[in-house]
Amino acid sequence: MKRLLTAAAATVLATAAFAQGYPEKPITVVVPFAAGGPTDKVARDLGVALGAALKQTIIIDNVGGAGGTLGATKVAKAAPDGYTLLLHHIGMATSPGLYRKLPYNTLNDFEYLGLINEVPMTLIGRPTLPASNYAELRKWIDANKGKINLANAGLGAASHLCGMLFQQQVGVDMTTVPYKGTAPAMNDLLGGQVDIMCDQTTNTTGQIEGGKVKAFAVTTLKPLTTPSLAKLPTLDSQGLKGFNVSIWHGLYAPKGTPAAALEKINAALKVALKDAEFHKREEALGAVVVNDARVSPAEHKKFVAAEIDKWGTAIKAAGVYAD
Repeated sequence: MKRLLTAAAATVLATAAFAQGYPEKPITVVVPFAAGGPTDKVARDLGVALGAALKQTIIIDNVGGAGGTLGATKVAKAAPDGYTLLLHHIGMATSPGLYRKLPYNTLNDFEYLGLINEVPMTLIGRPTLPASNYAELRKWIDANKGKINLANAGLGAASHLCGMLFQQQVGVDMTTVPYKGTAPAMNDLLGGQVDIMCDQTTNTTGQIEGGKVKAFAVTTLKPLTTPSLAKLPTLDSQGLKGFNVSIWHGLYAPKGTPAAALEKINAALKVALKDAEFHKREEALGAVVVNDARVSPAEHKKFVAAEIDKWGTAIKAAGVYAD
């Protein structure tokens, strides 16, 4: 018994010492996409605020490939010491449905730290499309079944997911045209080679403001407050009840990371999400910083679990899979 008490006391002292000293060296945040993209931008902006809150350097490690699963795998298999984190987007919830085999379990192989932001999406069309509002667009869709080209930025991309869900809810199959990224998809939409696309405000706001595309609706349940998008109706209010698609980002650690580290990171994340400069940078991207219970680990995990169910059902219905 004495030995057990001594061991327990030693564990408590070691935990306390870890908590007091953590973090003692730079923390690496893995971004499972190439540098320069929206997720990388979020990570680098958050890294500044998070590093200030933790009083430590944040290093961004871009590990792209396989729709974000390579970077996620790296973190799932990393040492659970609090010095390797993952910043991922909605792909955390869609990968279980898209990929037949994942080298990790999304809900069981990570510690959830909190949701960071949400990015609304917009439904847009080529400038020559003979429709000026969503009601007219819907009539055009019904009159052109089998002739509509729907662009996206590739398998698993935000535009692919949104477009897939849109087809299901309007009950019209469209010819899906995948591209290697948003830029080429947008170029062909502007040129009239494809008809419509559903993509993040980070990629569409400038085109809408410039009058270069037709804008028909937003994908959130509530209208947006951005001046150039405020007059756009929601798809929910136009008959697609419950249509709600936002691209979100969250922060994760390998399973088994010490509770003391998780608590410090979560506390620092809450401070970072209130940072004025971070808010300013997110607003410039068209993103909304999360300010609700989902910043807590438990609610973050609960949210992702619900998103896995939501997208798993949609992906299965569409019959879209990646090897």
